[in-house]
Amino acid sequence: MDTTVLRTFISILDEGSFSAAARRMGISRSLCSKYISDLESDLGARLLTRTTRALRPTALGTEYAQHIREVLNRLDNANEMVRSASGHPAGALKIGAPSAYVHKVFHPHILRFMDDHPDIQMEMVLDDGVTNLVAGGFDAMIRIGILGDSTLHARKLHEAAILLVASPDYLEQRGIPENPADLSRHSCLHYTNLRGSGTWPMRCGDQTFHQKVQPVFSTNNTELLKSLAVSGKGIALLPRFIVAEDLEAGRLVQLLTNFTLPDIPVNLVYPTGKLMTAAMRSFLDFTTHLRLL
Repeated sequence: MDTTVLRTFISILDEGSFSAAARRMGISRSLCSKYISDLESDLGARLLTRTTRALRPTALGTEYAQHIREVLNRLDNANEMVRSASGHPAGALKIGAPSAYVHKVFHPHILRFMDDHPDIQMEMVLDDGVTNLVAGGFDAMIRIGILGDSTLHARKLHEAAILLVASPDYLEQRGIPENPADLSRHSCLHYTNLRGSGTWPMRCGDQTFHQKVQPVFSTNNTELLKSLAVSGKGIALLPRFIVAEDLEAGRLVQLLTNFTLPDIPVNLVYPTGKLMTAAMRSFLDFTTHLRLL
């Protein structure tokens, strides 16, 4: 029996429709429907109940799907074992990452990875949120910021410097803060991946100041936060790689330069207790030797 037919059946259950399953499988809707008709005819049993409004598995179809998932999983694992042993990684690889980070930092490394591994079909989802890695079907995700408690494995890629910045127009109107306490009377723009929206930690010599702030705007998207800062909406804490060009062009000014802020970690997170595909192993090895910043 062609495994494509079985994978199509599972895709229909996962996606909830023939059209969505066809897109996932890269086939036409009519071929998708034919696969299921042929499968039901071959088995002599109805696997799906179809109405004009819904599509759901029969009781027998549900039980059959459980067995098929196990079979396909074992087959995939066996294929990956052989690929890993042969040293020839291939197959699908789904990675999530913040959009600005990919454009500002990771883009050239993606090109090199593609050149080095032409048989890996890489999908990169640009997402600034904290998407559920396992539920989203990701092999790994790049996350910026302090990680919460998790069963995921994390590998630190690097640490990014954080700067306090504002536009010249904003500073002309509101004045230049000379010490952390001055921030209490300024409009603050907060990057939520830094956690702790109520305080901004700053260090001078052996002293660390946990300055209380009242953000007028908070977001997990660094590009949006930077655009607000450039537009004169307030003072922002942002990774250096996001604001470097704007600082050089004079659109932003670095503040409180005699104080340092804690670097923000950038991690690659991926599931534990899961057989790693050859494609994922190659990506993990690739990131080990990168010099990102």
